[in-house]
Amino acid sequence: MRRPLFVVLVLFVGVGVAWASGTKKRKLPPYEFGGVTINNYSQQAGMPPVVFDHWVHRQYFTCRLCHVDIGFGMTAGATKVRAMDNMKGYYCGTCHNGRMSVNKKKVFEACAKEYGRDEFKRCVKCHALERDAAREEQFYRFADAMPKERFGNGINWEKAEEEGLIKPLDQLEGVSIMKAKLKVQQDFSLKTKVEGMPDIIFSHKKHTVWNGCELCHPEIFIGIKKGTSKYSMVELFDGKYCGVCHDKVAFPQTDCLRCHTKPV
Repeated sequence: MRRPLFVVLVLFVGVGVAWASGTKKRKLPPYEFGGVTINNYSQQAGMPPVVFDHWVHRQYFTCRLCHVDIGFGMTAGATKVRAMDNMKGYYCGTCHNGRMSVNKKKVFEACAKEYGRDEFKRCVKCHALERDAAREEQFYRFADAMPKERFGNGINWEKAEEEGLIKPLDQLEGVSIMKAKLKVQQDFSLKTKVEGMPDIIFSHKKHTVWNGCELCHPEIFIGIKKGTSKYSMVELFDGKYCGVCHDKVAFPQTDCLRCHTKPV
């Protein structure tokens, strides 16, 4: 009797969240999940918008490196990156400078004051009018070699890092401030408000691999003591708290049992 009741409860919560948010989001195909369109200045300059794929960069770098050390905002378009910024070595230009190498491959240089045929070929690697079939094929070749996930882009990034399939950099010389690592807190449970739903087991260890402490505190979670921040599933699905990353880049919250893992 418990399993059917649990299924009903999950469906009830899902319907409630959809009703509360007032909109039904389109389920993205795996290769589009985590994609961001940046169009603050591109069209004004006569260029297509930038299409940024998180999966390409996530295999090489942690979230913390880009969103803390380099300074990208967590919301698409919030940083207002200009070509001039990139050419001066900021934002995308921190790595896309024509000098940095990743896995013995030189990272192409971002942006130019003027462009001819050769420069245009470089420009359209980021500025894209439509989805690139070659990039899509590249994603599926990469995903085939990674541990599988049920939702999102189908890749279990946490497991891929644990197994050493990817080794994301967390520091860049000349950009990051080297500092001693803090002691990682123990995993703890968060009690669910829905009867029959397993409690959440939250792991600081798993999150600090990608985020450190600075990405979540204090902008997303003001308090650092358990129970300080009060939130509901409606707020999470509205893009707050855990929803800042999950549903957008990290695995979506519709995968309930990735978080609700404590046996009832």
